[in-house]
Order: sequence, then C-alpha cells, then structure tokens
Amino acid sequence: MNRQLLFILFLIGFSAVGAASRPMPMSLDEAISLARVRSVDAAEALDELSTAYWQWRSYRADQLPELSFDATLPSYSKQYSAYMNGQGEYSFVSNNFLEATGKLSLTQNVRLTGARVSLSTSLDWLRQFGAGASNRFMSIPVALTLEQPVFGTNHMRWSSRIEPVRYSEAKAAFLSATEDVGRMAVQYYFSLLLSNENLRIAEQNLSTAARLYDVAKEKRRMGQISENDLLQMELNLLDARSDHTDCLSAAKADMFNLRSFLDLDEDVEIVPEIPESVPRVEITFADALDRALANNKFARNMMRRQLEADYEVAKAKGDLRQISLFAQVGYTGTDTGLDGAYSRLRSNQVASIGVSIPLLDWGKRRGAVKVAESNRRVTESRLRRESMNFNQELFILVERFCNQQSQLDIAARASEIADKRYDTNVQTYLIGRISTLDLNDSQSKKDSARRQYVNELYLFWSYWYQLRSLTLYDYQYHSDINADIERILRSRQ
Repeated sequence: MNRQLLFILFLIGFSAVGAASRPMPMSLDEAISLARVRSVDAAEALDELSTAYWQWRSYRADQLPELSFDATLPSYSKQYSAYMNGQGEYSFVSNNFLEATGKLSLTQNVRLTGARVSLSTSLDWLRQFGAGASNRFMSIPVALTLEQPVFGTNHMRWSSRIEPVRYSEAKAAFLSATEDVGRMAVQYYFSLLLSNENLRIAEQNLSTAARLYDVAKEKRRMGQISENDLLQMELNLLDARSDHTDCLSAAKADMFNLRSFLDLDEDVEIVPEIPESVPRVEITFADALDRALANNKFARNMMRRQLEADYEVAKAKGDLRQISLFAQVGYTGTDTGLDGAYSRLRSNQVASIGVSIPLLDWGKRRGAVKVAESNRRVTESRLRRESMNFNQELFILVERFCNQQSQLDIAARASEIADKRYDTNVQTYLIGRISTLDLNDSQSKKDSARRQYVNELYLFWSYWYQLRSLTLYDYQYHSDINADIERILRSRQ
C-alpha cells in the first residue's frame, strides 16, 4: 500500500513538472490504485455517492427539530376595501396602515404517528394612519400546535424504513463501482500488456527472420537449399515486417487508451509489468452467495424496491379518505402598547377536524389502489426473476474463476515448453536437420502460447475483480471490502 501511495504521489509531481520523457514502469496494482483516484469512472461513482449522501442527510435532518423565523418587515397598504355595516349595507372605506409581523417556531415531526408538533411565539404590530392614528400590538407569547393526519399514510414512518436502505444501497454501489473501476483498469492494462507482448514477439520474429534469411541466402549460394526455400524465407521476413508494423500501431493505440483512462499526460509512456503471481484461494458458490446477499447492493436494491411498492399501495389506500386533526393551545394579548400586549393575556385555543371522503368518484381511487397492487405484484415478479439471474451469474462466475486457476497453470507451462521447443528448432534448422515448415510451426506455437498465457492472466484478474464487486469481500485477506465513506465525502468538500 505504501508503495502504491508513493507511486501516485510521484506521478502527480511528475506530471506537474512536465518531465515525463522516459518510460514509466507500472504494475497492475499501481494502475488500479491510480484508476481509483484519477479515472472519470471513479469520479462518477463518487458523485453518485455524494448525491445519495446529501439525500440521506436531508432525511436525517427531517427527523430533527427545525427552528425557523418568519417575518414581514414591513407591509404598507393604502387602498379602498368593501365594508358591510350592521344593517347589511356595503360601502367602501379607505384603509391606510403599516404592518410588521414576526414569528419564531420550533417544529418537530413525529415519526410514530406522522404528526407535526410546533411550539411558537409571535408578535404583530399595526400602525393605523389618518385621523386618530395609533399603534396596536398583538402577541402570542406561546402556542403549541398539533397537526395529525388520521387514517392517512404515515409518510414519516415509511421514509424511516426506505431511506436507510436507500443509503446503504448507495454505499454498497460505491464500493462495487470502485471494484468495477479496478476491473476496467485490468482490461486497459492487459490490452496494453498484450499489445506489448505482441510487439516484443514481432520484434523477436523480425530479428530471427532476418537472420534466417541471411543464412538461407548463404546456403542457396552454396547450393544447399532450393530457390523455393529461399523465397519462402524472404516471404517470412516480409510477413514479420508487416506484423511488426501492425503490432507497433496497436501498442500505441492501447497506450493512449490506458493513459487516458488513468488521466495521465500524453508524454507519459507506460511500461506494464506482467503480474506473475496471483492469489491462490478456494471459493464456493454457497459462500460467495452468502457474502453477496450480505454486502452487495443487489440485496438492498431488492429490499428498497419492495418497500417502495408497499408504500405506493399504502398511499393509494390512504387517499381513499382523508381525515386530519388540527389543535392549538396558547395565550394571546393585544394592546396599544408593547407591555400591555404581554401583560393582559387571554387563553387561545383552536381545534378542528377536517374530513375529505369522496362519495362519488366513479371508482377512481379504488382504481388507483388496484393499480398500485398490480404494480407491486409486477415488482415482486421482477425481483424473483432478477434474483434467479443474479444467482446464476454468480454461480457461473465462481465456476469460471475456479477453473481459471487451473487454466492459468496450464497456459504458463505450455508457454515455457513452446519457448524451449522453438529455441531448439532454431538451432536444429541452422544445422539443416529440420525444414522451414517445422520451424514456422514451432514459432507459431511459441507465439500463440505466450499470447494465451497473457490472456489467461487477464481472465483471472477480470474474474477476480468481478467477484470482489459482487461479494464485496477480499478472499485473499479474508475481510469485507469497506471504506470510510464519511471521510471520503468530507475530503471532497
């Protein structure tokens, strides 16, 4: 880990001074560490986590008391308005006044019942202009207010069930996305590594073809081989040159792709190293499934969607009838002076029950309930299908990974044998003991075995990071994959 951190700091300082004119060796672990810090995919995963975090913070804040201040400072009015006297006759009177109001409230949502309780204090001031101008004050030193829906949907209780699951899902999604960034880094890294291997093979084959062609010309001059054999060796040399050109172009393209993915300067030349050692672990499907269901975002996603479907049904049923209770108790006072408005207090109580029951809606609300219940059944069916697909995907991945360890050992041994066979055949050809066709066949087998070994390495690491992404478990160190989410988010602020 210390080496990876030093490597990243070195790269940052290296790009800052612009001195990247020499090749830069890079291991697979270093490429993955750099991708998790600088790649666009990592930044996108962090942005999505940040969005979920602030949504979670908003939900948590909704559970806490809220202190607010509302005021009108001031409001001036000079207009005519309709006035009805005691005999029921209307006339228009002039109204000219200045008004200021202020209210301080402490409000708390009650999760258990869905009620809203507030404690408030307020003061109103009115200045009447014209003949007999005067000041008026009205105070409400303290008022306790309760707003309680009856028989309706308790949105607070449902939020308390859904939002923690949503945030837990977001954190698991971030960890999985981090592992997916590692898998993408593996893909780009091995593409460049394989291109470099192809280029190295092409350079070796070109050198060998040039040397063999020179030997063939000398043998032809001495009459030891036919003109056809000489032409065949020249064709081999031309093919080697063409292959070298193609491999050089492919290596440059893969270099550009990896460099862009890691957000490095264009003059940095990455030299990937073949990861010869791989973790040796034993994984069973049952163990992987248990860890995936405990850690992966998929289980939380299923739980959240089921809860949301249940909530929609409960909300539709709650809309069938609406009954709400409003009650307020406190004291109020009014006077021409501020002191009198607070000293001559009277009790102030308000209570009301509101009812909204549709008598004839042609089945609209009942239909909404049926739609919500139908959508819930659709969601449950989809969740069952997705669960089966997830289990199948995980089973196949575990089987492929376990098989890949054996395939990697076979490919490594095959590459070693093919290299020895080709070296032996080159020496045998030089003394005229085998034909050109035999030499070409051993060269092709050697190149194919080397490419197959690198490809098997790529498959191993790709499966490895897919397993880490799905299970969020590190089988090498036998620990859950986790991160200090709060610290990561604070570092962005």
